[in-house]
Amino acid sequence: MKSVIIGQYIPGKGLFYKLDPRTKIIAVFLLMVSVFLFERIEQLLIALGVATLLLLVGKINIIRVIKGLKPIMILLIFTFIFQIMLNKQGQKVVEHDMYFTLFTLLFLVIAFILWRVMVKITKFRFTFFFLFVISIYLTLRYVDYGQTIIQPFNFAIYEDGITMSIFVVIRLLIIITLSTVLTLTTKPTDLTQGLEKLMHPLKKIGFDSESFALIISISLRYIPTIFDEANKIMMAQASRGADFSEGKLKDKLRQVISLLVPMFIIAFIRSEELANAMESRNFVPGEPRTRIHELTMSYRDTLATLFSFSVLILSIVLKVI
Repeated sequence: MKSVIIGQYIPGKGLFYKLDPRTKIIAVFLLMVSVFLFERIEQLLIALGVATLLLLVGKINIIRVIKGLKPIMILLIFTFIFQIMLNKQGQKVVEHDMYFTLFTLLFLVIAFILWRVMVKITKFRFTFFFLFVISIYLTLRYVDYGQTIIQPFNFAIYEDGITMSIFVVIRLLIIITLSTVLTLTTKPTDLTQGLEKLMHPLKKIGFDSESFALIISISLRYIPTIFDEANKIMMAQASRGADFSEGKLKDKLRQVISLLVPMFIIAFIRSEELANAMESRNFVPGEPRTRIHELTMSYRDTLATLFSFSVLILSIVLKVI
């Protein structure tokens, strides 16, 4: 949980820190739309390279961003596997039988035990999880002796399945990277003001843009705070003998409940403290407010907006062609 960077603001002096929050919101939105319009892996690879280049130009620590992707890495792996397993279009790349016998079951149990042991004594959990998945595949593929438990089933990988799985994973990486850049380089107060300014025209139809922007900014602001509190609670319970990775399912459910209850209590306390702080500063919902620092545009914002629109127009042209 310490590696979660979604919603965090890290002070810096790069190019993106000097941009107006409205420019960054518009640019991220346009770039995300452009990513969804791309239809080929080559185009997405170029977009991923551009996103990486933007991190370098903005002087954002790439290693920190990569570490922040760890919590969603399992999601990316399962997305990759499901796309390969369920997509049956195109030519077959791999096709063979998979076996499930008593010896297969024995090897799988041994692989699972080794994986759990190595996870506990080493720090390379993701690497050993990847090796565990490979061992499952190799065991089902080549261990074909012993009494059959389930009849052999056909396993096939299609060309379009591989292409689509890579396509989806790269697209998710780009979108997460762009949203991470926005939150890393924009203060919550500036993000609130930027959203409020952009949605100000919606007031003519009765939409409360100020309250909506405030809700969004508070949600983003307290994501890392909640994760940090959860990490403290887990460490406190671990010091008292609690183990969230061991025990039966019933015991794990009890441990999760013991984690959720104090988290809810802390969340309510935080919300009450925030409400008191806002009231002490004479915050009244719906009333006009003044600000010390007003948002201003510069030539950098113009160039960033033109770049985003250029990427969007290019993606539309590529899609039409």
